[in-house]
Amino acid sequence: GQCTAGKEKFLSFLYTISAFCIMITLMGADSHEGPMFCPRMWGKGESKMMNALDAIRSRSSTRGYTPEPLTQDQLETLLHAGLQAPTATNRQEIHFTVLEGGSPILREIEEEKNSLRGQVSPEHNFYYEAPAVIILSMERDFRWSLVDAGIAVENMALAAEALGLGSLIIGCIRDALLGEKREYFSGLLKLPKDYDFAIAIAVGHKAVTKEPHAYDMGGRVTYL
Repeated sequence: GQCTAGKEKFLSFLYTISAFCIMITLMGADSHEGPMFCPRMWGKGESKMMNALDAIRSRSSTRGYTPEPLTQDQLETLLHAGLQAPTATNRQEIHFTVLEGGSPILREIEEEKNSLRGQVSPEHNFYYEAPAVIILSMERDFRWSLVDAGIAVENMALAAEALGLGSLIIGCIRDALLGEKREYFSGLLKLPKDYDFAIAIAVGHKAVTKEPHAYDMGGRVTYL
């Protein structure tokens, strides 16, 4: 499924904030040639990681995955990346829910999304048959939670790229999860009390590749 133009603009806003935070972190590094994550902290045997700037430059949304599942080490590396993300006042309020691609919960979410959009049997489901989907939920009454979730999901997307995996950041199930069935889906996903869906990410081994998008720095940057 595809997100609406308005939602895509909002997600773009979140990604911009995320990239800015990542760049600030990089400015404090001893060398830009170092690994993206310290292998002693980020998974067993992952001693060769992509440079952070290379991951930013090379990453693009993946809409096609092989059936190969992620290993537990890969999943934990992605989760550590999300958990390590900065949050407002260091609240660390973002919650992560991990589902396998074949989960019946994902099928129900897909059915609700299609029903709300009047879609019948789209070519792909909303996560493009990825073997893993991670749903990020946010504290309902904390004003910065949506921004914090955007930062965390970008960390995870770049970690996936560093591991040689594909990813797709997902916002198009928002109406399904925050609509009339909000409490029902919150129960299925076992979200913490007073939490709501924020954003999601699909991750897997790439079956297709896509060049990163071009951009106009001159038209989108203002120096004052």
